[in-house]
Amino acid sequence: MKRNTIFVAGLAILLMAGFALSQEAGMGPGPRHHGDFGGHELAFFTKALDLTDAQQAQIKQLIATEKPTLHPLMVQEGQAHEQMMQLISSGNFDESKAQAIAAQEAQVHTQLEVEHARLMSQAYQLLTADQKTKFAQMQTKHQQWMAQHMQQQQQQTPNQ
Repeated sequence: MKRNTIFVAGLAILLMAGFALSQEAGMGPGPRHHGDFGGHELAFFTKALDLTDAQQAQIKQLIATEKPTLHPLMVQEGQAHEQMMQLISSGNFDESKAQAIAAQEAQVHTQLEVEHARLMSQAYQLLTADQKTKFAQMQTKHQQWMAQHMQQQQQQTPNQ
């Protein structure tokens, strides 16, 4: 349960961090940035967890501190994704090129995940015990929803 709580807390903070970075960087839609990425999520978590102004300011400071590390990785990952999309639409699919691009994107994604985990861990520590409890409840509801969604998907997909 503790591992799941940290994961979901990280996801929430990741959303907040993604929003802040994409807004500051002026990044548009892409593989990890869907337009106004995180805007609604940030507002949702601020309201759902009743984050104080001080907590929000601390999270923004954490994001600002990590931005020099996160932003280049996000850009690299987006570029690798774009290279793959170009290869797909080129009409000349080259499996070795696809594997090289995928390997590059995976390496960058791994680095990005580690940096996000660091940021998420720091932000999670800013939550009060009550906020952590609320977050755990949100996580449980999300897991239940995901399990139900996956079950529905399996029922809709014919067995092969």
